[in-house]
Amino acid sequence: MPVVRIFRRSAGAPATSGDTPEWELEIRPRRAVRTAGVVAVLVAAVFTAGGVWLRSGATGVNFRVVDQIAMIGIGLLGAAAVLLLTRPRVRVGQRGVSVRNILGDNNFPWAYIHGVSFPDRKSWARLELVDDDYVPMLAIRSNDKEYAARAMDRLRELGAKYAGSK
Repeated sequence: MPVVRIFRRSAGAPATSGDTPEWELEIRPRRAVRTAGVVAVLVAAVFTAGGVWLRSGATGVNFRVVDQIAMIGIGLLGAAAVLLLTRPRVRVGQRGVSVRNILGDNNFPWAYIHGVSFPDRKSWARLELVDDDYVPMLAIRSNDKEYAARAMDRLRELGAKYAGSK
């Protein structure tokens, strides 16, 4: 599993806070968001239809209105859980990299970042840290193809720009 180290430490004047916005790059997945939206709508629709038709058949079980409401509620909770897959985001700026995956948001200053990589046969990129640890970046996914490649290139450019300005 080759890991490409991409940030070069270079001498240069650090940018002042007025030169750039807080985040110069924001990356979100594209195909995963569309897919999650479609799946969430389908889950909600199937459970709603099931809840509405729950009392219409003679199954031998006595379903009540509360059962119908519970079935619809379970569908809406399932749809909300699927929509959690739309949360991943990576932000890059002078202060470092902010990685938000499904749950939680982590900020990493440039001093703790060693590089980024996209290992072979993996679904998403990694933020390589100096202590031989890594953080998966679910926002940069292999199924986004060209968009993911451009995002990695831009992330590497900003890494080279800010890694030496600590």
